[in-house]
Amino acid sequence: MSNLERTIIDWFKKNKRDLPWRKSDAWGVLVSEFMLQQTQVKTVIPYYKQWMKSFPTAKKLATADESNVLKHWEGLGYYSRARNLRKSAIHIQYEFNGKVPDSMEMILKLPGVGRYTAGAVLSIAFDKKVPVLDGNVKRVLSRLMLLNENGNNKQSETRLWNTMEDLLPEKRCGDFNQAFMELGATVCLPKNPFCKECPLKQICEANQS
Repeated sequence: MSNLERTIIDWFKKNKRDLPWRKSDAWGVLVSEFMLQQTQVKTVIPYYKQWMKSFPTAKKLATADESNVLKHWEGLGYYSRARNLRKSAIHIQYEFNGKVPDSMEMILKLPGVGRYTAGAVLSIAFDKKVPVLDGNVKRVLSRLMLLNENGNNKQSETRLWNTMEDLLPEKRCGDFNQAFMELGATVCLPKNPFCKECPLKQICEANQS
């Protein structure tokens, strides 16, 4: 286990927020990732809890009336996410026997699922060795390694994906990915980051410089 891996996973275990989807199965993780696209965590939590009461399985959502589904989504905005989540539930139910697929090739066939969502679900729910790259991870990586990258163009985004992939441990990839996301969300903020509280401050090149 590398020093980076041990440090950030230990920090995550002690400091992670108590979020409802962190106690969930693959379906719950998938739902959370759809909701968290373009929406803040604190806004999502009550919607997620209600959604999982009404649609605790892919089958429940696949067989639900679309108007009822959209009613549950009301207030979250970007309604295409709700429609794609329902379409994904239909795929899961009728093509994958009600189970969220655990391979990159198959999960990318779900409507509305791109590389980031696929990586999040596969690593968190199935501990697959696949990277994630959201805005938080991009920021942490760029500062940690003093990369003049922000993922705003295809070339720099590809470099950041490759960097994250190189850092991934053999096991506990879900915790590792979530730790990077959590660090960016709570400590390594876009403005006024809490560098003194950062578990990686000793090896962060931006902090050293």
